[in-house]
Amino acid sequence: MENLVTTLLAYKGGLVFLWLLFLFVFERAFPAVPLSSRGEWLEKYFPIRVRRNIGLWFCNLFLSPFVVIPLTAWATSHIIGWRPEFLSGNAGIIFDLILLDVLIYWWHRLNHEIPFLWRFHEIHHLDTNLDTTSALRFHFGEVLLSALMRVFIVVIFDIPLISIIIFEIILLISTLFHHSNVRLPGPFEKALSLVIVTPAIHWVHHHALRDDTDSNYGTVFSFWDKIFRSKSKTQRTVGMAIGVEGAQDKALLQLLIRPFKKRNL
Repeated sequence: MENLVTTLLAYKGGLVFLWLLFLFVFERAFPAVPLSSRGEWLEKYFPIRVRRNIGLWFCNLFLSPFVVIPLTAWATSHIIGWRPEFLSGNAGIIFDLILLDVLIYWWHRLNHEIPFLWRFHEIHHLDTNLDTTSALRFHFGEVLLSALMRVFIVVIFDIPLISIIIFEIILLISTLFHHSNVRLPGPFEKALSLVIVTPAIHWVHHHALRDDTDSNYGTVFSFWDKIFRSKSKTQRTVGMAIGVEGAQDKALLQLLIRPFKKRNL
């Protein structure tokens, strides 16, 4: 098992980056929602919002080794050790993946329902369009709060490092996929959406209408929204406005300080 952990850690970054690169190219060649044909090459394929998203990502890449990674390492080395034998090995990993996904569903939902958490999560939703880079767009405050939440979950539920790594890979692949603007065959996406969160499902979650924003919280599996009655009946349309109702996107520095500004939510 230790060899598997080492291998996954070694290939995790490269695997996720290749997936990101593939989706980034594919969604520009075959977009579900057509790109604007106006402007120079840079503005067409790398508009200011994409560069802003990448800027937020770089902030997280820089800060994560000092906060997120140490917190995860500490948590997995301080698990309680209460697990019965039948939750070890492959069965335990499968249990952990399902458990982590339903807990992420509820954490995501709380980020919408608790005003303090929404201050940070709103930065993700202020994006005015969706593509692969939207999956990178998170305020570091949200990343830090999520890491602290994960410490609690890992310790309480006795989740080993191998399960955390495998789930992170699945989570990143899924998040990049359902934020992408990739055009999929209708019947294929409809069938896939019965189990997996697809771009069409998550697009509605980013609709600039609060009722839709507060729905479709699933990250990997789509059925949690059906089980917990948070699935939106709205269908994605080409002209659907993306963003936060009553708010506008900001420059990078303004996004970084926005959660700390006094305002009515």
